Amino acid sequence: MLKKITNFTLLNTTIMKKFITIIFIGILSLSVKAQEKAAVKAVDPNAPVIEFAQDVIDYGKIERKADGKRVFVFTNTGNSPLIIKRIQSSCGCTVPKKPTEPIMPGKKGEIEVVYDTNRLNGFSKTLTVYSNATVPAKRIRIKGIVVAKPTT
Repeated sequence: MLKKITNFTLLNTTIMKKFITIIFIGILSLSVKAQEKAAVKAVDPNAPVIEFAQDVIDYGKIERKADGKRVFVFTNTGNSPLIIKRIQSSCGCTVPKKPTEPIMPGKKGEIEVVYDTNRLNGFSKTLTVYSNATVPAKRIRIKGIVVAKPTT
């Protein structure tokens, strides 16, 4: 009789564990779905739009200690002034310089990037541009290979 009660208790415990796991997974999936819907918001038709001439600048092969300065050109194709709030680099070896003034609709702007060419080998660095545009965080990238100067 005691063995039957023990087996019955073990069976109920296993069923309860499965039931609790299923409930937990269901609640978790509902909360994730609710967050996705909350993240979707209406796009302002008058908001600025940032469009880069190129999203990636390829340095190609560049000699060590050469000028690592390059410029990303972009246009505000929206209907209101574009303000670059900040630019975050994926590494301290890449230093971006943002425009200080708002970029008016239809006008071009520039983001200057300086890569430290003292480091040999290939590189691929990402810069994230934060602005008041319809897409508030835009990623741009630089890449290339730093080679040693030829010996004479």
